[in-house]
Amino acid sequence: MRTLELLSPAKNAETGRIAIMAGADAVYIGAPAFGARAAAANSVESIRSLAEFAHRYRARVYVTMNTILYENELDEASRLVKQLYGAGVDALIVQDMAYLGLDLPPIALHASTQCDIRTPDKAAWLAKAGFSQLVLPREYSLAEIKAVADTVDVPVEVFVHGALCVSYSGDCQAGFAAMGRSANRGVCPQMCRLPYELVDADGNAVAPPKHYLSLRDLNRVNDLEALAEAGAASFKIEGRLKDARYVANVTAAYSRALDRIVERSGGKYRRSSAGTSSYGFTPDLDRTFNRGYTGYFLKGIPGKMASTDTPKWAGIPVGTISGELDKRRRSFRARLSAQLSNGDGLGFFNAAGTFVGFRLNRVEGNELWPASAPEGLTTGTTLYRNNDKAFFDLLERPDAGCTRKIRVDFTIKPVDNERIAINADDERGCSVCLVADSAYAAAKTPQEAHRRNIMAKLGDTDYTLGNIDDRLGERFIPASALTAARRDVLALLDKAAADTYAYDRRKACTLADDAFAGAKALDYHDNVANRLARRFYTDHGASIAEMAIEATPKKEDELVVMTTKYCLRRELGACLKEKNGTKLPRQLFLKNDSGLYRLDFDCARCGMSVVRLRNARNQNLE
Repeated sequence: MRTLELLSPAKNAETGRIAIMAGADAVYIGAPAFGARAAAANSVESIRSLAEFAHRYRARVYVTMNTILYENELDEASRLVKQLYGAGVDALIVQDMAYLGLDLPPIALHASTQCDIRTPDKAAWLAKAGFSQLVLPREYSLAEIKAVADTVDVPVEVFVHGALCVSYSGDCQAGFAAMGRSANRGVCPQMCRLPYELVDADGNAVAPPKHYLSLRDLNRVNDLEALAEAGAASFKIEGRLKDARYVANVTAAYSRALDRIVERSGGKYRRSSAGTSSYGFTPDLDRTFNRGYTGYFLKGIPGKMASTDTPKWAGIPVGTISGELDKRRRSFRARLSAQLSNGDGLGFFNAAGTFVGFRLNRVEGNELWPASAPEGLTTGTTLYRNNDKAFFDLLERPDAGCTRKIRVDFTIKPVDNERIAINADDERGCSVCLVADSAYAAAKTPQEAHRRNIMAKLGDTDYTLGNIDDRLGERFIPASALTAARRDVLALLDKAAADTYAYDRRKACTLADDAFAGAKALDYHDNVANRLARRFYTDHGASIAEMAIEATPKKEDELVVMTTKYCLRRELGACLKEKNGTKLPRQLFLKNDSGLYRLDFDCARCGMSVVRLRNARNQNLE
């Protein structure tokens, strides 16, 4: 039987708790330092509290330390890993090979998507190097996922939902080259979400300014079974900067989908954690943040995959504006296709194509009163809702309205005339027995239903009642005594669960000393930034031509700063392999205040490189 893991993001410990209540089998959360989302750092103590909570459900906590490390940070990183190990963290998600050379406790290491595992060969050597789980690129197809899963003997992790980086993760130098802010150092400036002009070799505009590199969000909720069949074991939701409402809704949707797959698998699959979640809302992936959805390259080249009009969430269409703004009443009318609520967030695209958002103060029938008068409101414009107040109110309750319970079965039986025994067995595989004093007394009325009611009062505990095997017959047990015994046996069960929790541990390195002999010399794309990473590669036969640009900035006039499977020509209907390829000039450039970028199209691999040009004058594009 194979285990399936739903891995959810946690901006902080509270969001992590909500993710677990919503059905996550594991959560990933930022360390106090060295995480690829510097704005999502957390203290060791808060991570400790999250791990203690998660482990009650056999859910795991992974901590991200997936930036590249500078030489002067190695000792601090080592100290932090030891603290996290002591806090009960299950694994670290890392990018830098320096972790393989640090003196660390035996905590499991997962290879981050920042490791850029673009081939089965790289996956194989990472597994041999000691990584316990591999996070694959979002760009992989089902066939490519299967090729890796068939190659390695460790679980493979795939992204299933959330934001997409346009460049292969770990191979984007655009932010550092243009602004000195590196995605590999946790301060990505979101270069792919910026607006750009699209121009030809003479600097002439060939299309209106848009967000040409901004991709839609990933959504593979209907592809989970195919992913599992391809060998994926962990299904990752992106979003360590997302709020708890988003995490609860998305986690619940994917947890339900995985449960259905497990139920119809005939014992082939099971979830990797314990407990059943229930919800005070109906999960709906369209009602929390998204830029529109794409399955990306999972099943081949998709249709449109970019969100070029806005990098924000426009929302769900809820109607059409049917009347101009009445300045006296400060309202306008709309033909609505959905029921709106006071406090909803609405918006529309104005004549310039810019998204204009506003809050709805009041709605009466088809008349709407905005909190402030939006500019550019015109009749016939589609109206969107991107803040559904009624839905969000449900998600803002404690634990986002989610509960999670572990099934427990009780056996109640006599020991002798002075004592009874209660056995508790739960779905985690924990079994305990409590012997309680209770002198024999014959009951005057039937007792079984009464005892069941007492044992079923599990209230605010982690448990829900499964079966009761009551062997006491008509023996009378005072309600207070049985209540105390139930409380005590559950305390024993909690302790047994904590005492028997099993951690994954660091794998030994079996990588051959000449593993990289004869391979192409490593360059700045390989992100080697310190002596320990360098030593790891050279100890296994590699040669290093260039260090990471963050460690040794490059001054070339031309620098490849993004490598993508996304092709802007294909997105705009001008693929050079197709007859309509001539609708755009062969040579294309993007430019904005951050600089000038040449687009190099690799038709053989069906991809694109973004090349930053240091000197615009040399290109006659100043």
